[in-house]
Amino acid sequence: MGREIYETRRKALKINLTPEFYGTFAEIGAGQEVARNFFEAGAASGTIAKTMSAYDMAFSDAIYGAEESGRYVSRTRLTKMISREFALLEERLHGDKYDNRLFFAFANTVTTLNYSKTNDPHGWIGIRFQHEVDGPPNDVIIHIRLLDSDNTLQQKVLGIIGVNLVFAAYYYRDDIQTLIESLVDNLPTGSVEIDLVKVAGPVFDKVNERLINLYLIAKGFSKAAIFRVDGKAAQVKDFLYKKDIMILRTKYRQKSLPNFDLFNSAVEQFKRHTNATDESLVVIIEVLMSNALDEEINLSDEDLDYFAKRAEELCATGNTILLSNFQRNNYLAEFLNQFKPKNIGIATNISNLKTIFNSDNYQKENYTNELLSYISGLFSKNVKLYAYPYLQGKDHAIINTRNMPVSADAKPLFDFLITNKYIIDVEGFDTKDVKTLKV
Repeated sequence: MGREIYETRRKALKINLTPEFYGTFAEIGAGQEVARNFFEAGAASGTIAKTMSAYDMAFSDAIYGAEESGRYVSRTRLTKMISREFALLEERLHGDKYDNRLFFAFANTVTTLNYSKTNDPHGWIGIRFQHEVDGPPNDVIIHIRLLDSDNTLQQKVLGIIGVNLVFAAYYYRDDIQTLIESLVDNLPTGSVEIDLVKVAGPVFDKVNERLINLYLIAKGFSKAAIFRVDGKAAQVKDFLYKKDIMILRTKYRQKSLPNFDLFNSAVEQFKRHTNATDESLVVIIEVLMSNALDEEINLSDEDLDYFAKRAEELCATGNTILLSNFQRNNYLAEFLNQFKPKNIGIATNISNLKTIFNSDNYQKENYTNELLSYISGLFSKNVKLYAYPYLQGKDHAIINTRNMPVSADAKPLFDFLITNKYIIDVEGFDTKDVKTLKV
């Protein structure tokens, strides 16, 4: 039997009528949309100890401290908010009235669409809560991107997702998958993207952070998840913003580790071509999830476990890992371009290029349009493909862009991309590192 999904007002009222759950709402940047839902539902005095908004930066800094980065829509600001507000609850609320209370501090710091529609609407939302009286706190922190093209709609979405998070912290804290699924209850499809979930505390001791962020992709809430070398999930924009990005794509259920020897050669070429510094360069191994997703964008528990273990295995090689569902290179490039990278390099096998530029793999009447769409999406910004060769099984010939078979109708476009160095052969490798492909 499926989970009953309460509408937003009913969720807020149910929390308000739950006497033990009691706390603070602190909201910055997009109105007090979450607290407003609890007030409008009625009986809010049963839940709300305090609400506040510190919109002026001087007031905000006086309360929570200054941000070294100067960014107020950030995870560090959100963490300061829930930490201070939760500490104040424990410091100020004593006596018989509070003996059986489970305290919580909810906070968000969000920027919605500006008047000129030139900004990137997004935000951090979090809650710190007790699961037992006088017990240690637990945290759930999420990052969202607001996708509606109207400020009012974005504020409404923020109010709903905030109610969902508070409700989930009380009712779904022991079922992490339901907790995540419930975050989009009562929200229109395509109104929000959730691209990071961080949890902490004793309630979540057995929760695998890699798994829950992969679950976001499996449910269609996010397009990708990124994991640092230490295996911890990172917010994609914070990690990639205005960086030089070099990425190696690997496939689902690929049994062997990537060909690091050839990839390292590609990275060195990329650095020479772009003058990327060690500080600006982000080197990523991508694991493609899309061919494990069915039409309903759903992964089995076995698949999720596989991807989590694969991410852990690759992180152990000292690399940043991206799990994604971008089946084609142009979708990956378009995704990365939203983070305003300086340059993007994508390492790919010549065999993949051979497939792309072979008209026999397409319906003849659609090939030209599909190829042009692919190329324009891929190379619209500072993107280069670094193609590493393979040994042809029959005669062990090294296949690269100079002798790769290309359909006659695609040859002029292919030659243009080679001549203008959009596609570049990987150089400086040892022949023994080149893998044989049976053809």
